[in-house]
Amino acid sequence: MVNGGLSVLIRVRLELRRHQRARHTIPQIFQAVVQRQPERLALVDAGSGACWTFAQLDAYSNAVANLFRRLGFAPGDVVAIFMEGRPEFVGLWLGLAKAGVEAALLNVNLRREPLAFCLGTSGAKALVFGGELAAAVAEVSGQLGKSLVKFCSGDVGPDGVLPDTQLLDPLLKETSTAPLAQPPGKGMDDRLFYIYTSGTTGLPKAAIIVHSRYYRIAAFGHYSYSMQAADVLYDCLPLYHSAGNIMGVGQCLIYGLTVVLRKKFSASRFWDDCVKYNCTVVQYIGEICRYLLKQPVREAEGRHRVRLAVGNGLRPSIWEEFTERFGVRQIGEFYGATECNCSIANMDGKVGSCGFNSRILPHVYPIRLVKVNEDTMELLRDAQGLCIPCQTGEPGLLVGQINQQDPLRRFDGYISESATNKKIAHSVFRKGDSAYLSGDVLVMDELGYMYFRDRSGDTFRWRGENVSTTEVEGVLSRLLGQTDVAVYGVAVPGVEGKAGMAAIADPLGQLSPNALYDELQKVLAPYARPLFLRLLPQVDTTGTFKIQKTRLQHEGFDPRQTSDRLFFLDLKQGHYLPLDQGVYTRICSGAFAL
Repeated sequence: MVNGGLSVLIRVRLELRRHQRARHTIPQIFQAVVQRQPERLALVDAGSGACWTFAQLDAYSNAVANLFRRLGFAPGDVVAIFMEGRPEFVGLWLGLAKAGVEAALLNVNLRREPLAFCLGTSGAKALVFGGELAAAVAEVSGQLGKSLVKFCSGDVGPDGVLPDTQLLDPLLKETSTAPLAQPPGKGMDDRLFYIYTSGTTGLPKAAIIVHSRYYRIAAFGHYSYSMQAADVLYDCLPLYHSAGNIMGVGQCLIYGLTVVLRKKFSASRFWDDCVKYNCTVVQYIGEICRYLLKQPVREAEGRHRVRLAVGNGLRPSIWEEFTERFGVRQIGEFYGATECNCSIANMDGKVGSCGFNSRILPHVYPIRLVKVNEDTMELLRDAQGLCIPCQTGEPGLLVGQINQQDPLRRFDGYISESATNKKIAHSVFRKGDSAYLSGDVLVMDELGYMYFRDRSGDTFRWRGENVSTTEVEGVLSRLLGQTDVAVYGVAVPGVEGKAGMAAIADPLGQLSPNALYDELQKVLAPYARPLFLRLLPQVDTTGTFKIQKTRLQHEGFDPRQTSDRLFFLDLKQGHYLPLDQGVYTRICSGAFAL
């Protein structure tokens, strides 16, 4: 493992240095792939059946570059993309990058306030949206600046074109597909696009993805798991997240693999798609593996050619069941937030581990687990003022030493400078240094394998999405006349991630859960709506008026732990049920669809 990990590290570092010196960019690296294999399939849309060769993806992205250059967009300008995953999505951001324009990739689940917020903070001069999301754009059109240019891609809905919106497809058909006459003078350390991460400061934050970061994420995945140019990768993850758009699509753009896209994961079609398109590599998030195991046995699961599943969040409890039932020889579990500088990979299938870091050569890749106060997540320091490294088996916060000159260790942060500063600590490894704070608690065993413990602070993961507790608290509090609210994630037996639970101050016992749910459906994405409610006389706060969640999280949704009124959201019925011992038992036994 040490030798394998070290050779991958050295290989990626050397390749990055070579591209940096040559001032290459992701579009230029893609260009070399196109010249090598123009007629090979680049992207396949499993939903529509559309197949794009490398030459076609190149031509489409060239048309995008030429069009936006002609319309006056300059290098450094930002264009937001709000569209479901399909080949055009890739062609759009790639084409914008060819013109030096930076795409802001918006989560398709965003609506109303969060959507307007993300558009506003991106500084976008234009918005390209899919026809399938026209209604969501119409809802916020009054909050968008008059100068925002809007383009609609794909089929227009039954309501026709929105006012002040141009149809993109006819414009692209009239535009030259030749490479730009004067490409922008960009390099590996320049901005490529922005991915929104939900984080501890509330509403989504725009993480800066530079060309070298795109390359390193895709390269680490490629070499850690021995992917080959002949592989066909199945990618049903969202393209507005790094797993789908960098780890997945990056194999196509940088290494020439065919990538099969499906805009939304479907448990019933997964193996049929893999058989139909001869996929050899699949991507997952932990929930995907669990949903596949819940499916009845079908013929296709024994006929596929998949040898490798790459992703994160596969529960140790279903790891071996997944590999045995579906005959997938290798699990490529890795850890790494979009913006982090401390990614790790489990290269040899150690069950339950999200990665490895050498205990013998820690200076080669300076990441570390350090002690924190688990209630406040504050760093604990020694007499010299440095952070205290964890011992074997001790849970600690994962940190990565920052070096902006090293593409593997740089931290580019977010559009918001204050959000960036909150993720950096000083004097961590040694006096005066800087380190990235992952916000995640891991534990390392005596060999150097790391295991994921929890998402710390104010974020938890549910249905493959990061849920910002402060955002949900803000929405609930506003709906309830600024009542005290604490939102946190709780573990449900046998279910991946954490389900949302809201503790709400209701001293007079007047709150109606279902009236609240009617309002929540209008303002929160489905994955962000609390599955559990706890109505209590008051919500505990600290001396500095921070809401105390530790006890609430510990008690969870078990009615034996509290006399407060508890409710559970029955998704099938679409309303909250009083949560008594009987309902609790049924939830824990998997009787409800979550």
